[in-house]
This record gives sequence, structure tokens and C-alpha cells, in this order.
Amino acid sequence: MITILQKAADRIQIILAQVNDEEAATMHLRIFVQGGGCTGFSYGFKVEDTIDEEDYQFECGSHKVLVDPISYPYLKDSEIDFKDDLSGSSFSINNPNATSKCGCGSSFGI
Repeated sequence: MITILQKAADRIQIILAQVNDEEAATMHLRIFVQGGGCTGFSYGFKVEDTIDEEDYQFECGSHKVLVDPISYPYLKDSEIDFKDDLSGSSFSINNPNATSKCGCGSSFGI
């Protein structure tokens, strides 16, 4: 399970509504893990309209957050939040599976 906190859900709705009003109902946010970053793995986000049969799907208002089956074990039990402060605006992931993370929070190690 992945928990999407309210600030993140609100921001996801805004992002997907801006994509295209006519297409927004079919657009979703994909969260994935890829190799790289200063501690081994990094988080990625992209907007897309395709849901693969194997994807894990999490409701977010009228949209979905998608996670592929390879990324899911790395993200399992994580909380997705959104922060907007003096350092900038970004999604933040509280990942209990990470044994280390970089200072900016965009990469992690297991």
C-alpha cells in the first residue's frame, strides 16, 4: 500500500487538470524508481494516460497514481506528500524501506 497525503493529492489534481481539460480525466501520475542518484536509487514522476495491466493503482480523486511492479517493492508502505517551502516545491516520499537518503530527498539507498 502507498498512502497519498492530502497535500500531494491536491497537487496531483492540479497537475493533471493542467495537462488538458478534455484529456485530464484519463491522465494519471506514475511514480517509479530508477537506478542513479547519489545514494543508489532515485524517484521519478511522469504524467501518462496508459495503465499497464500489472500496475499497482492508487486512487487520487478522479485520477490514479500508478506504480509499476518493479518499483512497487521499493515504494511499498511509503507516504507521498507535497512540500512547498523556501527550498522549493516538490513531492516528498517518506519511504520506510530506505536505509539511507540524500539531503534533498530525491534519491535513496536500500
